[in-house]
Amino acid sequence: MIETVLFDLDNTLLDFDRAEHEALRQTLLHLCGYAPEEMLRRYNAINRAQWKLLEQGKLTRHEVKLRRFALLFDEFDIRVSVEKAAREYEALLGIGHYYMEGAEEVLKTLAPCYGLYIVTNGTASVQQGRIGSAGLRQWVRDIFISEEIGFDKPNPAYFEACFARIPGLQRQKTVIVGDSLSSDIQGGKNAGIGTIWFHPGKTPRENGPVPDHEIAALRELEPLLRMLSIKK
Repeated sequence: MIETVLFDLDNTLLDFDRAEHEALRQTLLHLCGYAPEEMLRRYNAINRAQWKLLEQGKLTRHEVKLRRFALLFDEFDIRVSVEKAAREYEALLGIGHYYMEGAEEVLKTLAPCYGLYIVTNGTASVQQGRIGSAGLRQWVRDIFISEEIGFDKPNPAYFEACFARIPGLQRQKTVIVGDSLSSDIQGGKNAGIGTIWFHPGKTPRENGPVPDHEIAALRELEPLLRMLSIKK
């Protein structure tokens, strides 16, 4: 039966897009005096592209933090220090949280029955702030942040480091739940564990790894885990 569930954090348990939008809006308003929606949308696309490059080992984390603002500011002809923007943005991003729909309920339901862990790519100070604000530690047994681990998902070394800290972990009884095919699902496959793709928008899977299972809402997770345990 399934014993261990690894949860991605951003856009799986916590709504990162909403938090990002608000932190960036406040940063731009303070530094530039304006924050049009077009600019906020472009940052989101640029930022996602930089994190993909990090997953592929083409950029360092420090480069991602600065390059996303450098590209945005160059595109909109903004004369503001990218270092200052990055610092202010990260400080704001680490304050507060927004839960994904059904996240609190599923954590409360699963915590007594499974070993729950958070596996996240991200900046330690930002993720620790959001995790603390959301009170996630009451439900999970440990939290693994890539900046602290020293490797990023989907690198197998990231998962090996996590598994070394999970007592008695058995890969055949472990699943990862996440919204990213390239990070969570590929990472789970690299680590030899089950994969559950969470995609509330029901977007078609065009490329990338094929997940073992899919859910469109977090409320679907508990019955799926029960079914998998019965099958085992």
